[in-house]
Amino acid sequence: MEEQKMRTNKRGFGAGFVSGLICCLFIVLAGFGAQYLYDNVLVQVYQNPLQADMTEYDSVLNDRSLNKINAIEAIIENHYYQIDDVTNMQLEEGLYRGLVAALNDPYAQYFTEAELSSANDRIEGIFFGIGALISYDEEMELAVISGIIGGGSASESDLREGDYIVKVDDVDVTFYTSTEVVALVRGQENTIVSLTVYREGAPDYLVFELVRKRVDRRTVEYGVTEDENIGYIYISEFDNVTIGHFIEALNDLKELGIRGLILDLRSNPGGNINSVTAIARQILPKGLIVYTEDRQGHREEYTCDGRRELEIPLTVLVNEHSASASEILAGAIQDHNKGTIIGQKTFGKGVVQRIINMSDNTAVKLTVSTYFTPLGRSLGDVGVIPDVEIELDREAYYTEGIDNQLNYAMSLLKELIY
Repeated sequence: MEEQKMRTNKRGFGAGFVSGLICCLFIVLAGFGAQYLYDNVLVQVYQNPLQADMTEYDSVLNDRSLNKINAIEAIIENHYYQIDDVTNMQLEEGLYRGLVAALNDPYAQYFTEAELSSANDRIEGIFFGIGALISYDEEMELAVISGIIGGGSASESDLREGDYIVKVDDVDVTFYTSTEVVALVRGQENTIVSLTVYREGAPDYLVFELVRKRVDRRTVEYGVTEDENIGYIYISEFDNVTIGHFIEALNDLKELGIRGLILDLRSNPGGNINSVTAIARQILPKGLIVYTEDRQGHREEYTCDGRRELEIPLTVLVNEHSASASEILAGAIQDHNKGTIIGQKTFGKGVVQRIINMSDNTAVKLTVSTYFTPLGRSLGDVGVIPDVEIELDREAYYTEGIDNQLNYAMSLLKELIY
């Protein structure tokens, strides 16, 4: 097996950087913990306040629905056993959440003012939570840990990627979406949240008591192999800060004279479309990166001028939790034949969300378009099929610290270099 020990770059990360990094990350970190607990979405932020014009469409707010809302409210007021524990604001927010939930779209969400502020912090790379990433497994119908982030309390515990969340504190979250689970995991800094998880092979449920805390983190980590010929860059998600981090990493590695590069997108849930396309422009030749189409058929293209095309061999690692923006990047690299995709089929999220702000500092996140790779592929449900499919040997990883996917990528690059 190829030695996984890597040396730091000139900025002084310390010897054995990537070896330590990989052990901390498990399949390397990925995209949300009480706001690290990121849904698998591609986010575009629409900054203008929304002033809804109710005359443009048939509204669900009519005499019949308003009368029924009043009737339900009266029934609750007169008969609900714990009425003193419910505020009018909670009931009002429930109306808004229910309207969005009726779309039956796992990526759609209503944000309160506090939730919107937290979401914006996440986009800026600021997180409050346990340091874990949560996705939704449609087959299991459970939220699942899709990555562990260094610096959070999850990384200090035995919580693992692939653990299915059954309870958050005393709330049974079976059938809850990842967004709903995230909302329960969030909380005030330095408070404790309990996660009950199902782990395949474990004799019983496992319970983790985790402290919520602020984690300011980089979304990019990097290093070089011992022979200094192969560079390694891991991207955990595509936030606003990721562009600068990636350019810094790539420039440092180039100055060290690398002759091949491993780009690790495993368990990366996505992020901001402007971030991922800016990074693609550091790698791809001239041409299309991705394009989107909305329900009116309007097409928006994101292109690359090719002036910074990567001129060394490239391998890209992906897995079943690589989603959205990470699929855009992997799909574009594959379509341009710019690198070898290695690992497991990606998540298959082929749609774009937009956060639309309203004048009262709340917002709605909606699916607004579909995206396509340069060759016109829609990745929804299909995902990116690796050029080389290889499953992670989890037993070897946990017991011996051996990452067989990474080792294969390194071996392939050595064949191309020497």
